[in-house]
Amino acid sequence: MYRDHTKVIKIGDRVIGGGNPILIQSMTNTKTSDIDATVAQILKLEKAGCDIIRSTVNDDAAAAAIPAIKKQIHIPLVADIHFDYRIALECAAAGVDKIRINPGNIGDKDRVKAVADACRNRNIPIRIGVNSGSVERELLAKYGGPTAQALAESASRHVEMLREFDFDDIVLSVKSSDVKLMTESYRLIHEMYDYPLHLGVTEAGTARMGIIKSAAGIGSLLLDGIGDTIRVSLTADPVEEIYAAKDILKAVGIGGGVRIVSCPTCGRTGIDLISIAKQVEQRTRDITADIKIAVMGCVVNGPGEAREADIGIAGAKGEGIIFKKGEVIRRVPEEKLVDELMCEIGKLVSDKEN
Repeated sequence: MYRDHTKVIKIGDRVIGGGNPILIQSMTNTKTSDIDATVAQILKLEKAGCDIIRSTVNDDAAAAAIPAIKKQIHIPLVADIHFDYRIALECAAAGVDKIRINPGNIGDKDRVKAVADACRNRNIPIRIGVNSGSVERELLAKYGGPTAQALAESASRHVEMLREFDFDDIVLSVKSSDVKLMTESYRLIHEMYDYPLHLGVTEAGTARMGIIKSAAGIGSLLLDGIGDTIRVSLTADPVEEIYAAKDILKAVGIGGGVRIVSCPTCGRTGIDLISIAKQVEQRTRDITADIKIAVMGCVVNGPGEAREADIGIAGAKGEGIIFKKGEVIRRVPEEKLVDELMCEIGKLVSDKEN
């Protein structure tokens, strides 16, 4: 991992870049002007583990809601702006923590300068958000379509535009719904600039395919030390984005919390392992302590192959064993297996916290 070379950017009371922890983002799908609904959703996302939240600000009513929303939440708020630079100025004045724009679609340079000046004076960073649908026509003609080179050059144009106005608190994203294109684009921009990168596969799809595409794209970049914040874009409840992002971080060895290993089942399995594994996953979802849990179908795959797990269960006919670091501590009837496992996990969490 070589993430420590990126520029450190402060977003509200959080920092990204420079080797700081990778932060998880999501986006509200409420009407931002509906303060109560927006705050309620953000609080749910906070509880799930969201570090930074973005909201659409597409009119004056949404911009006017920013101060009231900020007063009731506990994570940085990002304003998503398109086309109207005046909305960006309103959000900056309202105290938003970051602004996401595509400088190419908010008008001429005077308007970009006005936004840059407003953000610089208030120490508000700007994320330049480029995607395959926002690439300029001349670049599409030059490269024959929205290629990785086209996305990177588009982002570079916007970076240089902000730099021209003495603005350097920049975060970059070059997203695409095509995983291969997305990863190639990020690798190019990573070589060009040391600004923090916000990773994501845009318009990834429904939960099943969206998570697969996001894991492939975001995960491959993280494994190469590229990326400072991530967002898993799903056509689903935004809370599911947070859980998916946390799982991706765990899978690449970055995120903390519960890690579950479970076997795929075979003819030796003597308990309803699929149901049990789902229950364990659901009931441990919000545990933040670093614990490795094994859920195995038989004693062959139990204490032996899963001896590195902090705690685990393995099935036998109608019952199961609970083991710690490969040592069996007791046998339990199948119907009580998950409850007994959760009791042991509770003890481990308590020990780690103390």
